[in-house]
Amino acid sequence: MTTDGAVQDRAAEVMRDVFDVRGRRALVTGAASGLGFAFAEVLAGCGAHVTLADVDEELLESSTSALADRGLRVRSEVVDVRDADAVQRAVDGVVEAEGGLDVVFANAGIGSVPGYAFEGGQTLDTIRAEDFGRVIDVNLHGMLHTIGSAAGVMKRQGSGRIVVTSSIAGVQPEPFVCYGYISSKAAIINIVRHAALELAPYGITVNAIAPGPVKGTRIGAGATLDPTPEAEAAWARMIPLGRMGIPSELKGVALLLGSPASSFLTGQTLVVDGGATLAGPGVQGR
Repeated sequence: MTTDGAVQDRAAEVMRDVFDVRGRRALVTGAASGLGFAFAEVLAGCGAHVTLADVDEELLESSTSALADRGLRVRSEVVDVRDADAVQRAVDGVVEAEGGLDVVFANAGIGSVPGYAFEGGQTLDTIRAEDFGRVIDVNLHGMLHTIGSAAGVMKRQGSGRIVVTSSIAGVQPEPFVCYGYISSKAAIINIVRHAALELAPYGITVNAIAPGPVKGTRIGAGATLDPTPEAEAAWARMIPLGRMGIPSELKGVALLLGSPASSFLTGQTLVVDGGATLAGPGVQGR
């Protein structure tokens, strides 16, 4: 008869084999807070060597130190993903420090201004080119800079995992966010499919995560960082589970996509939204 202890040992062994990221060299952009920090935390907590990258130097230093103080192997790179040369330097820094790059999370993103569901939010007739362009520069161009630099390294290695943060705003209308945001997140999903085809012969997988409304992030001009009760209730109404998510609820998907468990998964967008896309947009208009 198998003892409980033997079952537990075997279960732990299987989990290590399937989700083993020990020693994997990872880069996470937008990692100083929110989803990026959650991704970096779960990878480092499971033994990966993680480089946290962010444009906010002070917050990045604090977040990286918080993980290092727990004995996790982490380092940081201050980088503005809009700058292709800066992104390349960050990737080169990882390769120099760690000897290669196995996993990249292109997570950095902004929302610029709130969408039309909010009083005074962006409408078609109030879109400003500078607002739209700023979001596209970070969310779309920054993503391309990140995965392009990473792909160069991974192609030489003959392996790698690329994970991009999209949003349910990329698969359905989302009145809470601005037009630049929905445009960039929809484009990301198709780029992921395109890149997955290009990179498959090199043993590189490319996938996206599409979160629903998550508290503790800086999207929506900070509206989700610490939402008012009214705003949180509005988001909750569009989610069948009846509440917003929290960053830690994305950790499992991040670990899946960064680990051997996803070795036969590529070109996909994994939606993590509490069922929001089942119900459709929560606000059709005013």
